[in-house]
Amino acid sequence: MREAGVIVAAAIEATRLAVEPGVTTRDLDAVAEKVIRDAGAVPSFLGYHGFPATLCLSVNDEVVHGIPGSRVIQDGDVVSIDCGAIVRGWHADAAVTVCVGEVPDDVRRMVSVCASALDAGLGAVRDGGRLSDIGAAIEACVRPHGYGLVEDYTGHGIGRALHEDPAVPNVAPKGAGRGLKLQPGIVLAIEPMVTQGTRRVELLEDDWTVVTQDGLPAAHFEHTIAITDDGPVVLTAP
Repeated sequence: MREAGVIVAAAIEATRLAVEPGVTTRDLDAVAEKVIRDAGAVPSFLGYHGFPATLCLSVNDEVVHGIPGSRVIQDGDVVSIDCGAIVRGWHADAAVTVCVGEVPDDVRRMVSVCASALDAGLGAVRDGGRLSDIGAAIEACVRPHGYGLVEDYTGHGIGRALHEDPAVPNVAPKGAGRGLKLQPGIVLAIEPMVTQGTRRVELLEDDWTVVTQDGLPAAHFEHTIAITDDGPVVLTAP
C-alpha cells in the first residue's frame, strides 16, 4: 500500500502542477492516469461502480466525486483532486484542494482550515486510541471557524478494496474515546470535507457529483494512514 501511496502522491503532484486557467478537467485526468500507468499501477477509481475516470475532480461548489470532462478551469476556481491507485491488489487514496489564481482570501482560509483538519485527524491516530478520536479532532479544528463540516460523506477503511469498514466520520457525535479501538493492521483513509457555508449537500443527476446546497465553495483533503507496530505511517505522503 505504501508503493501505491507514493504513486498516488506523484499523480496528485503532477496534476496540481498542471492546474491552470484554460485546461479542462479531462486534460488533468489524463495527466494523473499517465503517472499511474507509467509506474505500473492501475487507477482505483476508473470503472469503480461505473465511474468513468481516473480522478474525481470537484470544482468550487462540488464537494467530492466530480467527473472529469469538458469543463474548463477558470481563474478563481478551487479544485479538489482526489486520486487512488492499485499496486498488486492493494489500494491507496488521497486528495488535495488547489486554489487557482485570484481566489478570495475568505475562500483560501476555508481551504487552509480543511488542510489543517486533515492534519488534526491524522494526529489523532494512535495504537490504543479510538475511531471517534479522529472525528473529534477534525471537528475541534473546523468548528471555531464557523465553516460547514460535511457529515453525509465520510472517510473509510482501505486495503484490498477501495472502500472497507469502518466508516471514518469527520465529527464525533458520541465524543472522543469511543468506538473501534485502533491497533496495528488498521488502515484508514481520512478525508475532511469543509464548506464555506452550509454543511448540507446534494447529489447531482449524474449520480456521482456531490455539491453544496447553497452553491458556496468547498474543500477536500485526504490521506491514507496505517497503524503499524512502529506507529502510524501516512502511506500517501510524498
